[in-house]
Amino acid sequence: MAGIPHDHYEPKSGFEKWLHRRLPVVSLIYDTIMIPTPKNLNWMWIWGVVLVFCLVLQIVTGIVLAMHYTPHVDMAFASVEHIMRNVNGGHMLRYIHQNGAMFFFAAVYLHIFRGLYYGSYKAPREVTWIIGMLIYVLMMATAFMGYVLPWGQMSFWGATVITGLFGAIPGIGGDLQTWLLGGPAVDNPTLTRFFSLHYLLPFVILALVIVHVWAFHTTGNGNPTGVEVRRASRAEAQKDTLPFWPYFVIKDLFALAVVLVVFFAVVGFMPNFMGHPDNYIEANPLVTPAHIVPEWYFLPFYAILRAFTADVWAVQLVQFVTFGIVDAKFFGVLAMFGSMLVLALVPWLDTSSVRSGRYRPMFRWWFWLFIVNFVVLTWVGSRPAEGIYSSIALIGSAYWFAYFLIILPLLGVLEKPLPPPATIEEDFRDHYGPDAHGKGGAAATPAE
Repeated sequence: MAGIPHDHYEPKSGFEKWLHRRLPVVSLIYDTIMIPTPKNLNWMWIWGVVLVFCLVLQIVTGIVLAMHYTPHVDMAFASVEHIMRNVNGGHMLRYIHQNGAMFFFAAVYLHIFRGLYYGSYKAPREVTWIIGMLIYVLMMATAFMGYVLPWGQMSFWGATVITGLFGAIPGIGGDLQTWLLGGPAVDNPTLTRFFSLHYLLPFVILALVIVHVWAFHTTGNGNPTGVEVRRASRAEAQKDTLPFWPYFVIKDLFALAVVLVVFFAVVGFMPNFMGHPDNYIEANPLVTPAHIVPEWYFLPFYAILRAFTADVWAVQLVQFVTFGIVDAKFFGVLAMFGSMLVLALVPWLDTSSVRSGRYRPMFRWWFWLFIVNFVVLTWVGSRPAEGIYSSIALIGSAYWFAYFLIILPLLGVLEKPLPPPATIEEDFRDHYGPDAHGKGGAAATPAE
């Protein structure tokens, strides 16, 4: 880790020295697994290794499934049925891949919420946060394109609705939508290019994950206190940290094993629990489903998209100011993408000098309300856009933007935070007693 004094790899044998001079790969691996890590990390820091596992799982199962899939509108649905019925282990591979995407997003949301609560986005980790947001956006694009591939009813109409959003952009919308679809409507060119991109983007995500890991290895890991590791000397750094191997590797692998028990229970006993029955009906452009619903991980943003209808005063005001250029549909598109943008800009929107929410009493109330709001938006996104559901979606959308654009900036001025500990070592000893040295036993596995 740059800036934190620690032992580096020293080749001993003749072969190690020969290889190190030509390709220092052993040094790279050693410095990665022995990286000094704040010893007060709690269980919310397990989601990084879970996400890496999910990415590898999705790539491996996706490659195998692509060997048996036919990206053509006349054969796509049948090829998926062929995988399910005739390929050895095909049904299990597909269920792992299908539920793996949901598992992936559940882990990434927990990872993001942890970062929001503990201020992992604050200086000097802004670039790390932005890279993480790029990974998240690419995950959403990859998942959307993958959802189209089975060519069921929900796949087809979901693609029709989502790609139609680009058509709402004034001036260039029609051309952009045609370019995205490969034609005037969702058809074979759409399926083939979505298949190509769905296969390609996970490798782009993998490259960004490597950069993401490199970024936080450069700046250092965050921790629950938000206090930085002391860098004045190796002795002080060792009081605040433990090597990643074996302490945190074992902890992460144990957590991964527990999470995988739940995951494979879902795959084995209820693989279609989060799916939609309409997607087991082959796509028919002449029959529209009664209620088009995306996968659960898109639902909060889908709720925001639908919340801003023509009778909302904010939409009417913007439409008046722009002389009708921004209509309700385009306003909804702007709101949906804007909700992701404010999430990416949170390092500059949060004005508090204290990183961790642990020491911010007012912030904690607003943060947990934000989490509840996220759950409510997820729920209301699965409901029809009518009646009370529209009102709830509008209130939830308003709070989403208020949290980032009003509440966080004001809290930095109005809130009086509690004093954080002076060092990570002090926080560690407060939790585990003055005799905890962090070199083994219970001291190596914070349980907060």
